[in-house]
Amino acid sequence: MKSFRAALLVALCAAILAAPLAAFAQKAQSGISLEVLKDLERSFKLDERNRSLMNALTANDAKSLALNRELLQRQDEIFNYKVDAKGITNQKSSGRCWLFAGLNIMRPSVIKKFNLTAFQFSESYLFFWDKLEKANLFLDAAIELRDRPLDDRELQVLVKDPIPDGGWWSYVTALIDKYGAVPKDAMPETQSSGSTGQMNTFLARLLRRDAIELRAMAAKGAKLPALRARRDEMLRDVYRLLVLHLGVPPAEFVWRYEDKDNKIVETTHTPHSFYRDVVGVDLADYVSLFDHAAYPYLKYYRIKYCRNMTGIPDMDFVNVDAKAFKDYALAMLLAGEPVWFAADVGAENYSKGGLMQPGIYDYEALFGVAWDISKADKIRTFESSPNHAMVFVGVDTVGAKARKWRVENSWGSDAGKSGYWVMHDEWFDRYVYGVIVQRKYVPESVLAVLSTKPEILPAWDPMRELFK
Repeated sequence: MKSFRAALLVALCAAILAAPLAAFAQKAQSGISLEVLKDLERSFKLDERNRSLMNALTANDAKSLALNRELLQRQDEIFNYKVDAKGITNQKSSGRCWLFAGLNIMRPSVIKKFNLTAFQFSESYLFFWDKLEKANLFLDAAIELRDRPLDDRELQVLVKDPIPDGGWWSYVTALIDKYGAVPKDAMPETQSSGSTGQMNTFLARLLRRDAIELRAMAAKGAKLPALRARRDEMLRDVYRLLVLHLGVPPAEFVWRYEDKDNKIVETTHTPHSFYRDVVGVDLADYVSLFDHAAYPYLKYYRIKYCRNMTGIPDMDFVNVDAKAFKDYALAMLLAGEPVWFAADVGAENYSKGGLMQPGIYDYEALFGVAWDISKADKIRTFESSPNHAMVFVGVDTVGAKARKWRVENSWGSDAGKSGYWVMHDEWFDRYVYGVIVQRKYVPESVLAVLSTKPEILPAWDPMRELFK
């Protein structure tokens, strides 16, 4: 009996000791072993080519070394169709690309209608109201989600960036519908409109403080009417900060302009009458098309919490392959209409020369590594996203197809080629994610999808990148 107990005790001790040893062995197998390290060292030879590359890369920027100069030598800036666009805008250090692009597609019609040499809207005016509406939207969300823990995923998306600069075409239409529009002289740019970081920090800090207070009120039993009344009071501080940074939005103003015939004209407007009488673009006539390759095509989607106002629908789109919706954009351009679009502006973009072309940086030849993955996988893994909005203002065609596209950016005239970019058609397929097209250029089979019930995508969907 004693021998049995002794044997049992030995077995138990062995098992206890073996468990951590087994766990250690498992961890060791999952780490980088000495054998793997030796194999990695053997796989790399510091031969003449690799030594030259190492010397070059340790002293130079990889982009400059990978720049494909053969492609650069074959470029031209000739387009057989151009929209009569005049003047390059500059969003400076702000995330207002969606707003600049939205207003820029309306500029040519104003210039033509009033025989002007140039014209620019006040982006600062609509940006003021966008910020105020986003603040109200965030506080409403704080009330709506008041019973959720702070580590709730939806709540974290909102709290992380309570009042972002970013937006979408639907943000533009909502703002103009409610607040109208004004020319640049009626509410000029300020230091904070062109460099939003500090203002955004103050606003975000204020809104997070307010959200905590609303949650505390709710935890103590406050009902919706009391929470909403407190929200309205909180907006006074937001309004004050916006006025101090951006100025007071005009309720009425005099628009004074000189046309091409040197005739000086003065008219008095409210923001709504200015949009109605001077601009007059039917915003309801445009359709949002998106290439969200990670999801089925010819489906209708909305992205949750992608809006800039309470009481309007979230951003929506019909999912269409970019190779299809480029034909709709082409038809619109050929009719003389500029086209709003969203793309991954950082991908294969030679900014200094204003060129968007696959292969413009030959990193595969430089590093000996193949990089490319599918458009769907790029979206799923956050490798690529629609992070910038611009405007198509021209196209170069061969037969009935586009060879390259003329892009009007909002980075000032010192960027690209005097503010414009040449986008090759292959780049369009890979990196353009969304276009806004007038209904008459979209097939009925696509328009019919808008009548179906939209599928709701989560607030953390990769396509939300433009809204940050």
